[in-house]
Amino acid sequence: MSDAAAKRPDSVVGAFVRHAGDSPEEPCLRFEGEDWSYGRLREHAERFAAALAARGLSPGDRVALFLGNSPDFLAAYLGTHLARGVVVPVNTAYRRGELGHIIDDAGARLCLTDRERAGELEKVRDDLSQLKEIVQVGEELDDFLGAAGSYEPSLPGGDDVAVIAYTSGTTGRSKGAVLLHRNLAANVASVCEAWRWTADDHLLLTLPLFHTHGLTVGVHGTLFTGASVELHRKFEAPKVYDALLGGPFTMFFGVPTMYTRLIREARSRDERPRPLRLYVSGSAALSPQAFSGFEDLFGERILERYGMTETGMNLTNPYDGERRPGTVGGPFPRQEARVVGIEGREPLGAGEVGEIEVRGPHVFAGYWNRPDATRESFDGEGWFATGDLGSVSEDGYYTISGRAKELIISGGYNVYPREVEEVLEGCPGVAEVAVVGLADEDYGEKVVAAVVRDDPNLSAERVADFCRENLAGYKKPREVVFVEQLPRNALGKVLKHEVRERLEREG
Repeated sequence: MSDAAAKRPDSVVGAFVRHAGDSPEEPCLRFEGEDWSYGRLREHAERFAAALAARGLSPGDRVALFLGNSPDFLAAYLGTHLARGVVVPVNTAYRRGELGHIIDDAGARLCLTDRERAGELEKVRDDLSQLKEIVQVGEELDDFLGAAGSYEPSLPGGDDVAVIAYTSGTTGRSKGAVLLHRNLAANVASVCEAWRWTADDHLLLTLPLFHTHGLTVGVHGTLFTGASVELHRKFEAPKVYDALLGGPFTMFFGVPTMYTRLIREARSRDERPRPLRLYVSGSAALSPQAFSGFEDLFGERILERYGMTETGMNLTNPYDGERRPGTVGGPFPRQEARVVGIEGREPLGAGEVGEIEVRGPHVFAGYWNRPDATRESFDGEGWFATGDLGSVSEDGYYTISGRAKELIISGGYNVYPREVEEVLEGCPGVAEVAVVGLADEDYGEKVVAAVVRDDPNLSAERVADFCRENLAGYKKPREVVFVEQLPRNALGKVLKHEVRERLEREG
């Protein structure tokens, strides 16, 4: 592939190849003390692309990535795109039913995993008829790459599918959001412009790469601008604090839970990190208390933004100007947002609460194999209904006030009550269950289950053990409350607001 071909502005991988061709020795990635230049990462990505081609991967075929943060993840992600394939990132906390549904629904031909998660994948292997191969990081990956023949990678087009990212719905069935290369490129270009991201930036990234915030913001922004990133396997407050004390970083991205833990860490220490150019928070609401507490201790006002799997980043507080606590600012460059009525979808005025809709080149193409869900989410003029409730001030600052579809956000992760309820309903001894989110100082919201049991000996510990076997850790109820009955309306629908009010009152 000629470097001239990488001049296209319609893909992140194209920007990466351009930077790797122009400055192959420039630092790109640091991971656990090991440095990766742009040229080295490009070489590994192209080897992965060649290995996929040797296995008969065709343009548009799906490759699932079910592994933790590592250079192998990034090489596979970029390599799949250089082979004209589609990446399916899989949440590393997923288990059995969640994992099997996503890989099967996407029709992934190959799945790259690691030792920590390989066993979980094997539990559903026999049910995945379209999955031809599982490759584990280590010797298996070395053999996989070693079998690659000669191959000339080619860049995808802007209208080619880049990623199918799964996001749950209130029905409990995960839907795949189809993101085109031009969607991702348009969004990261707007983000980099709004946040003044340049090749001189050095990002400390501890967010998981399967997540939009970590991958399509942290990684994409780095590769798009030719900047560099230090990647950690996971967030650990003491290690991150030490890194901030000694590292040459200019940016840090996190979710509110990370910031509250960094505040606690700072209060236990005498030394303070120097202010960075930019701290960003997203994926859940940042409390005004955390905002002010962080500023007092770290000397920096966090920039809060709002995004989602289907769109990437939608709204942001300004880089220059007031970063208003409790708000997520206004649209990124070349993007639009509005608030509409829940029923009639009519545009609302300043201060009125309704559903937030967004429009622009960053918005996804639709849901994978779900034309019904796609039709329900878009109007005839390209506006996408986010499902989030909010309002906008006279001067253009948006505030997120709730979820139209009962979404719970715990520690930055989306938890849909119906998905948890369906699992709990399969627990022996559970007759009925309602799952709600309650306020939590550490996680923003915590998952709480109100359970009607038909076995009086059923304990909260047994319910927790059942959930541990069948749900990702962040989806497990942090509290299980046994009740005599659930409140219902005349049609038999559980009144969730009454469940929540009772638990708040009694908790």
